[in-house]
Amino acid sequence: MDIPDSIKNRIRNAALATLAFAAFLGCAAVSNPDGGAYDETPPRVIGSNPDMESTDFKGKRITIDFNEFIKLENAAEKVIISPPQQQQPEIKVSGKKIQVDLFDSLKTNTTYTIDFSDGIVDNNEGNPLGNFCFRFSTGPSIDTLEVSGYVLNATDLEPVKGITVGLHSDLSDSAFTTKPFDRVSRTDGDGYFVIRGLAPGRYRVYAVQDMDQTFTYSQRSEKIAWMDSVIIPSSEMRIRQDTIKRNNDTDTILSVPYTRFMPDDITLLAFQPTPVIQYMSNYDRSTHEKFTLTFALPLDSMPVIKGLNFDETDAYVVQHTARYDSIVFWMKDSTVYYNDTLRLSVSFLASDTTGMLVPFTDTINLIPKKSREAILRDEARRAENDAKELDRQIKRLERANDSIGLLKLMEPKRVFLRANLTNGSHSVDKQITLTFTEPVTFLSDTAIHLHKKMDSLWVEEPFQIEQDTLDILKYFIYAEWRPEETFRITIDSASVQGLYGLHNDHIVSTLKFNPLNMYSTLTVHVQNPRPSFVALLFDSGGKIVKTARLENGAADFFLLNPGTYYVGLLDDFNGNGVWDTGDYEEQRQPEQVYYLNYKFQLKQDWYHETEPWNIKEIPRFRQKPEELIKQKSNKTTIDIRRKNIEREEKKAAQTAKEREQRAERREKRRTLFRK
Repeated sequence: MDIPDSIKNRIRNAALATLAFAAFLGCAAVSNPDGGAYDETPPRVIGSNPDMESTDFKGKRITIDFNEFIKLENAAEKVIISPPQQQQPEIKVSGKKIQVDLFDSLKTNTTYTIDFSDGIVDNNEGNPLGNFCFRFSTGPSIDTLEVSGYVLNATDLEPVKGITVGLHSDLSDSAFTTKPFDRVSRTDGDGYFVIRGLAPGRYRVYAVQDMDQTFTYSQRSEKIAWMDSVIIPSSEMRIRQDTIKRNNDTDTILSVPYTRFMPDDITLLAFQPTPVIQYMSNYDRSTHEKFTLTFALPLDSMPVIKGLNFDETDAYVVQHTARYDSIVFWMKDSTVYYNDTLRLSVSFLASDTTGMLVPFTDTINLIPKKSREAILRDEARRAENDAKELDRQIKRLERANDSIGLLKLMEPKRVFLRANLTNGSHSVDKQITLTFTEPVTFLSDTAIHLHKKMDSLWVEEPFQIEQDTLDILKYFIYAEWRPEETFRITIDSASVQGLYGLHNDHIVSTLKFNPLNMYSTLTVHVQNPRPSFVALLFDSGGKIVKTARLENGAADFFLLNPGTYYVGLLDDFNGNGVWDTGDYEEQRQPEQVYYLNYKFQLKQDWYHETEPWNIKEIPRFRQKPEELIKQKSNKTTIDIRRKNIEREEKKAAQTAKEREQRAERREKRRTLFRK
């Protein structure tokens, strides 16, 4: 039976309506409502009480009104009032308002600044107002001068965040330790600071990690910095060129007058002073066989040890650092070290209450982390488990009639003196070391053999083995290592005996020295060099990988693996090869460090030579390559702009996807009509 045309039309219309409704639902499921671009505009001040830069102010409360709801982030860290307040103010945020209540008595005829840094942000996107400073005066005029600069770590020029920077009009050295600062600021994430509200005059500049909030340098645990020279704040009118866009395609250059305040390039190099209080900072007995004494400062000589429940005469082997600030005692006699408690006295020069070094004796009890009884219980438990496991393996091998396996299984297990010998492929300047896990009482030179591979033969080579002068567990092996040659070191079994009776197993190590064309060479030239200059080579992570003293104004770095490197310079005043801190009491600045702001990409078989480097051409706060700076800058509206860019990219991708889906639906409808 044929279906009438009217019925066919009704069926077709119903199908199309259903398809259209499904398409509508599909569109609704794919597309999410877009709330628009993220707000990039920071809050704006619309009023205050008192007015900004008011004079003759006698009150204790300041309120500041904004055009939108705001938040104050990390107020204790970011807000600083100058002159500094001994009694901390109360700061409240309510909606679009900030209220500051001062509790200290205000000084007469003084300009006060409340520096919010970048702590004020809008409530939605967190756009920072940035470097906002409220200013008023208790006298008839406002002091408007300001100075600025950076605080960097003296060791590596890393920006120091959150350190207090202060000025003293009292130019004596004692002002830093006896008086609160006249004016203060605090550094941001770039180590940058601005001190505002200055009167004309002469000042000394300091920085202190003010842990006790006294606005003075009061304890040697505080990181500090200071300038040797006096600064005189000044200002001058300048013109800068600003470019603005008109009609989206035309640049207009405007000449904009502004006031430049100077100095604006102060650089303070912060350091941690060496502690001056000498004491035994720690003692530890990690195992029964050894104990460690640690001191706050280096000692000039070994401390005197007296056993109180054992005879200390020839009782141990000593392992110590160069200045005796860490000393390990390896006990020899098991009847002594099996005691769970060792009582002894330690005599050394320690600091008294006035800081003077005086003879001092400390009595200590050394107790291991695990008692001898507990160790024996653990050993018995392990032996029982091992016996059960051995019995299971014997039965398994007997069922398999594996007589060879049974013989191997029944061989006694031996415990060897553990050793670590350099192995593998290296450059010819690699130090070849042999390290043991305990002091060695016997080592036979004749049982150590060095051979060089020549064609298919191994030819014996001369060598020397020397014990490290400090680390008694380490030995160096010296020979005429050559590129593209292979060597083999063998140590006969039982030729080395440890302090606790263990002997070594047979040891074999193969050394291959790479060809020279696998490496790079870098030569660094320095203008106006001093004999104290030491060139520093950093890897891509900022770690020092090599150092070289300058000869005729140049430092050579040989046998460098291909990769990324950076160059620095240490002015090694005392010639000890390492960076040394400063001391305020002695008015001694820390040793100076410089960075060459350049990234070296070295390849195999390359030789790179720098142009003469003027270490003072670039200010210190711009020297460290950005890739090496670990301290991140403060949040800015750049973060919001980046979010907007990501939003636009995501929106474009979503639009393209929706366009593709609409095209698919249109094609489906056309197909249905054709059918």
